[in-house]
Amino acid sequence: MFSRTTFHALKQASRGTAKLEIPSKKRLVEAKMAPTYNSLIGISVATAVGSGVGLYYLDKNAAHANMEADGLHPADHPFPQKKLLGTFDHASIRRGFHVFKEVCSACHSMDLVYWRNLVGVAFTEEEVRDMAAEFEYTDGPDDKGDMFQRPGKLTDPIPPPYANEEAARAANAGALPPDLSLITKARHGGVDYIYSLLTGYCDPPAGVEVREGLNYNPYFPGGAIAMAQNIFDGVVEFDDGTPNTASQITKDVVTFLNWAAEPELDDRKKIGLKALLLFSTLTAIALWIKRNRWQALKTRKLVFNPPKNWNKPLSPKN
Repeated sequence: MFSRTTFHALKQASRGTAKLEIPSKKRLVEAKMAPTYNSLIGISVATAVGSGVGLYYLDKNAAHANMEADGLHPADHPFPQKKLLGTFDHASIRRGFHVFKEVCSACHSMDLVYWRNLVGVAFTEEEVRDMAAEFEYTDGPDDKGDMFQRPGKLTDPIPPPYANEEAARAANAGALPPDLSLITKARHGGVDYIYSLLTGYCDPPAGVEVREGLNYNPYFPGGAIAMAQNIFDGVVEFDDGTPNTASQITKDVVTFLNWAAEPELDDRKKIGLKALLLFSTLTAIALWIKRNRWQALKTRKLVFNPPKNWNKPLSPKN
């Protein structure tokens, strides 16, 4: 039951002659080095974790080394369409178009958005027809070969404020107001950047000079922007009674601009959810079939039992 070594140890213990084991020099060195080795491992792990946390903080922090040239990093704002399964607030889109029409359309165009795109999204067809009819469009030629003016219709684009690029620059001291059709996709930071830019106007800090005709905005690369602040409390009135604070007005117009850049976002998420459910079901069915139908074929064993009176064929030598 006992090994020879165990029996010998018990025998010595019973006689009282068991000797204490004297640690060797090698074991003493290892014992002294163990705390140092563990300390080095701990320091290495702490350094790695600290570096990772530091890099994450620098990536998320609004301030960075080249802040003045690149612009202040925008904060993360809780727009519902940014969530995984979030969709647009269509009441906000309606209010945002009103803000664009009353404020932004004085300088900015939206060439890729047509009146018909608003139908069923934020307005009824009759409402859009009435809004389009408020503008005059050049059409023709007529029977005499002349161009003529007609009221707008659903198939027309939203009219630009200027006839051409030169007229836009001449009216804005040489600066060209960008088209807002895809502005949320054309700027790094998307809706967060646009919201921060529209609400980020302030006085320049000490030591920063902004030349005449420009305005200081820390979120704009370089800090100096030609567009003046246009959104204030009460600058527009909402028909649904929503408070017309500057932050609410900015949130609504940014939501409208986001919809203009991605009008298929709601449908894309809906189709993606359906596809996810469909392929998950198909995957489960495929695994079940493999488990219960192919298992017998994949694990079967073929055995050949020759008959007892079976004679082996003669070799070629025979």
